[in-house]
Amino acid sequence: MQHYDVLILGSGLAGMTLALQLAETRKIALVTKRTLTDGASQWAQGGIAAVLDQTDSIDEHVRDTLIAGAGLCDEAATRFILDRAREAIEWLIELGVPFTPDAAHETGFHLTREGGHSHRRIIHAADATGAAVVATLAAKVAAHPNIHLLEEHIGLDLIVGKKLGHPDSGCLGAYVLDKRSGQVQTLLADHTVLATGGAGKVYLYTTNPDTATGDGIAMGWRAGCRVANMEFIQFHPTCLYHPHAMSFLISEAVRGEGGLLKLPDGSRFMPAHDERAELAPRDITARAIDFEMKKYGLDCVYLDISHQPAEFIREHFPNIHQRCLELGIDITRQPIPVVPAAHYTCGGLLTDLAGRTDVANLYAIGETACTGLHGANRLASNSLLEALVLGRAAAQAILSAAPVQRIPVPAWDASRVSDADEEVVIAHNWDELRRFMWDYVGIVRTDKRLERAAHRIALLRSEIDEFYRNFRVSNDLIELRNLVDTADLIVRSAQLRHESRGLHFSRDYPATLGTAVPTILAARGE
Repeated sequence: MQHYDVLILGSGLAGMTLALQLAETRKIALVTKRTLTDGASQWAQGGIAAVLDQTDSIDEHVRDTLIAGAGLCDEAATRFILDRAREAIEWLIELGVPFTPDAAHETGFHLTREGGHSHRRIIHAADATGAAVVATLAAKVAAHPNIHLLEEHIGLDLIVGKKLGHPDSGCLGAYVLDKRSGQVQTLLADHTVLATGGAGKVYLYTTNPDTATGDGIAMGWRAGCRVANMEFIQFHPTCLYHPHAMSFLISEAVRGEGGLLKLPDGSRFMPAHDERAELAPRDITARAIDFEMKKYGLDCVYLDISHQPAEFIREHFPNIHQRCLELGIDITRQPIPVVPAAHYTCGGLLTDLAGRTDVANLYAIGETACTGLHGANRLASNSLLEALVLGRAAAQAILSAAPVQRIPVPAWDASRVSDADEEVVIAHNWDELRRFMWDYVGIVRTDKRLERAAHRIALLRSEIDEFYRNFRVSNDLIELRNLVDTADLIVRSAQLRHESRGLHFSRDYPATLGTAVPTILAARGE
């Protein structure tokens, strides 16, 4: 057994921000499923939303966020996070993040605009902001003597005092599988933080990396945390459609800089769906594309920015330009084939504005958490911002927390399990889950589709629980177990919402109710 001051599960922007804020005075364990930089944060292209110039205001950023959130944002939480945006950006600049410069702008940096924003307020590093931020922070994390990095490790389950006969002890740490040795380690901590990202891999098509399997949400739920607004899964409108490309995101900023959505005949369709046309929020844009594809039986639609100067395109979107060129698409002359794909989990473990969950000494930050900022639909580029601000806020809460009483904890017991005889069952169940979630719980939903999904989830759970009881745990089994729990939360939340709002659109309940109420699922078993 190993004991730390703080155990952080997840090494994305939220987890690394927290680790760096604590490392001067605390002993940290930073657990990551693959390598330090393999999370979803580094995939972010667009940038970070913040009020940085005099023509903009916090009030307008709040207003844009509330509009995108379709009445379900917590206004106090929204203002808390947006008020702290500039301070968080300044911290990143001090660390050396290479944001794209603009000598003509008062800030010295180029600001772009994305769908749903009334101003240019997205600070970015070309079209690979996440990669630039993550690389900068990762170098600091890797070099810090107080941060013990555990790569190729995956959280199995949280250790909570309630299950050990100590109901007041809260979270005591986690059981973690070392994927290289196959051994389960017992990592104890005074404070445990879930920063494992979202659950995009619950769907067949997603812009998320393979690591986005809802681990933190599922672990927190099993430990006794409430979960909020899980029906609101954001589908990014523009994912590259190509048979030889993994889901590659085409940034919101392409539309922000003049990109036009078109049908195969070259005609635009967004003005018929929303007066903001291509600058409409993501939920409206994704549904419009879905509608046009179904109407005409299309495999994709097209995003065209070729009317902009070639040099402008290469300068602003070098990575998108290069990736498309590798696939035979020259975006300076040709439109980009795009489809919607699961992109962001707006709901998650219910937390306060310091990341605290319902379980004492357990925190959740980043995409794993639900603070109330995103409501029924996340405004573009508010996600990295939330990870930054809440990572810093959670650090302050941990630093000011009272000492934690430690109690004896049993080691993981693997004495009564054997090696799995048919690992292929796990692969088949994974594929089945992702396909029926895409078909039944996607952009447009019905009661019947949700019922079908719930039925299949129940069947899968019984198989997975039997596997979990009888065989040694593996990375694939842990991820599948978490995906099934997460899928169940999404379906149950969707069944409870008898309206269409934001990212949740139901053909059975197409109207929006007069009062916006969050969907909160009580702790499992209560």
